[in-house]
Amino acid sequence: MTERFLVWGSGAIGASIGASLVSDGVDVTFIDTAADHVEAMRDPARGLQVRGDDRAFGRAVTARLPAELNGCWSSVLLCVKAHHTAEACRALAPHLAPDGYVVSLQNGLTEKTVAEIVGPKRTIGGFVNFGADVIGPGRIAFGNRGTVALGELDGAMTQRLDALTRAIRLFEPDAFATGYIWSYLWGKLAYASLLFAQAAGTAGIVDCLERPELLPLWRALVGEVIAVASSEGVSPQGFNGFDPAAFAPGAGAAAAAAGVNAIALFNRTSAKTHSGVWRDLAIHRRVTEIDAQFGPVVAAGARHGIACPTLRRLVALIHDIEAGRRPQDDANLLALLEAAHA
Repeated sequence: MTERFLVWGSGAIGASIGASLVSDGVDVTFIDTAADHVEAMRDPARGLQVRGDDRAFGRAVTARLPAELNGCWSSVLLCVKAHHTAEACRALAPHLAPDGYVVSLQNGLTEKTVAEIVGPKRTIGGFVNFGADVIGPGRIAFGNRGTVALGELDGAMTQRLDALTRAIRLFEPDAFATGYIWSYLWGKLAYASLLFAQAAGTAGIVDCLERPELLPLWRALVGEVIAVASSEGVSPQGFNGFDPAAFAPGAGAAAAAAGVNAIALFNRTSAKTHSGVWRDLAIHRRVTEIDAQFGPVVAAGARHGIACPTLRRLVALIHDIEAGRRPQDDANLLALLEAAHA
């Protein structure tokens, strides 16, 4: 494969995908703002290490800080946190070839921000649901495989999308192109609402989902996202055990319970026990993606007259934890449950 890739944001997503491309002989340049991480990745004695599940990558790679980068690329994989999207796009724009594209391999509806900065015709949507964590400079723990989908923003099936999909299959053999990328992105938002709630406490994903008293909370969170998506003309798509239809209006408690069990079953096979949001709060002590991910959902809900009370309470709760006004505690989910009943 002669195509060169620029991976902008070399954390859990970018490093995992980029390492697989490098393993297959693809020319990859990794960009990250963390100097110790960049130094470790390019150090011959350490290198980038991606370990776990079926991954065993370990070697020095071409890694740069943004200020060290020269040249242009036609293929850019954007893998930064959602709230860093605009800053990253402005920084990478001078390095994007006129006929190139940026594929957003992020959470949320970040494709809209990318398109505003580099242009919609130079933006490709991406959906990822594999598990991985940064556990140290240059060190990635890969937890499990998951769905990877790619799509043009207008739903067209293009040659460049086909070429990109074939390249990403070096990382995930089952990766596929779709004409409905927005359905997958909204589906991920609905699923992510559960992970943000889990992050408010200390229990892992599976233990949290298996608390039967919290079923009304899961139904409320997912249901609010689905309602907003529907008002936006999008039908959220399911993946990896998550079926949005199980939480839709009229589905009933039994269907939702079965849906939660299916999600727990998928996550039980992963070495990644806690969400990345939980790690942001408990380990890294940093601001999460909650505003970047759910701010647009709540705003869209307001435009359509959908109040989203449970999502709003979740956002406020995560803000309290970020600011140190509230500890991470499993009791926080009971407070969210009260909002779901309100």
